[in-house]
Amino acid sequence: MIPRTLYDSDHEMFRSSVRKFIETEAMPHHEQWEKDGMVSDDVWLKAGEQGFLCPMVPEQYGGVSTDFRYNCILNEEIGRSGCTGLGWTLHNDISVPYIVRYGSDFQKDKYLPRCVSGELITAIAMTEPGAGSDLQGTKTTAVLDGDHYVLNGSKTFITNGQKAGLVIVVAKTDTTAGSKGISLLLVEADLPGFSKGKNLQKLGMKAQDTSELFFQDVRVPKENLLGEEGRGFVYLMQDLPQERLSIAVGAVANAQAILEATVEYTRDRKAFGTTVASFQNTQFKLAELAAEITSAEVFCDRCTELLLEEKLDTVTASKLKLLTTDLQCKVADECLQLHGGWGYMWEYPVCRAFADSRVQRIYGGSNEIMKLIISRDLMK
Repeated sequence: MIPRTLYDSDHEMFRSSVRKFIETEAMPHHEQWEKDGMVSDDVWLKAGEQGFLCPMVPEQYGGVSTDFRYNCILNEEIGRSGCTGLGWTLHNDISVPYIVRYGSDFQKDKYLPRCVSGELITAIAMTEPGAGSDLQGTKTTAVLDGDHYVLNGSKTFITNGQKAGLVIVVAKTDTTAGSKGISLLLVEADLPGFSKGKNLQKLGMKAQDTSELFFQDVRVPKENLLGEEGRGFVYLMQDLPQERLSIAVGAVANAQAILEATVEYTRDRKAFGTTVASFQNTQFKLAELAAEITSAEVFCDRCTELLLEEKLDTVTASKLKLLTTDLQCKVADECLQLHGGWGYMWEYPVCRAFADSRVQRIYGGSNEIMKLIISRDLMK
């Protein structure tokens, strides 16, 4: 393997503690969480105690003011373990950073300490039944009425949707202004008129709660407007590179873990009087995947460096997300094939990886949208 220069000894100490935590507090329970359709509240609180939630949050709000490399380590270890039910990535890398960057002092004081402790789980509600990657097609509205916005609409496929006590809702505050009419609202789950639909049954990520959300005349205090009115679309576009990097980091780590598990499996599995690893087809397949994963990891690390330098642009992040998630699905598919019939059994990590990885090419902007972004840059 190519030596990684992105992390130093402090990072690796943090990695060891994260890995141990996941092995002891998550992996033994993940099968039950899959049956339950969500992880326990307890694992969130324990993660908060260990400093694994929102490490980038400033110290004055209970965080430790780290850079994004610590988030990457958390994502890598989750990807490595296959414990996809842990909704920390969405909480740490996507929703809470909006509050850190655009929130008022009042909002930060009220919400961030509990986000760090695990007492308050967050979600971000973008996708609607009729609008997926097309955020400008948002139909949810928020009309100002005195000191409150009156929120109406619905969202779907919302990660952490069942457990979230605070949801960042993308809504139109001006239906005539196109993308300039989109705003972000911090909506507490106990507000009258806010209801959660069923916990959606998915192909994979079965331990991750994913929900429909409904808003019927929900009166959201004006003070819960996140940032400026009409700037929501700009905020979303500015933060998407970090979200796509986050997805890519987990994709590469999971691909590497599945490859390693498959190498071990083929060494032990016998067929036609020899091991599956002795066949040239097996060796060539594994060699090809190993080369591609190494290339993806190098690209991923470089993009992390660019993010730390505040230079990761939308096009580069789109290329990364496209390549790594396509690769993750390819690795899962090829490695499942090398497992034969056992690869189709849920008890094997490769089976879970096959099911869990498929959504990576859809959320965070579908890979078709990634191609559109890249092609527009080429043609300008």
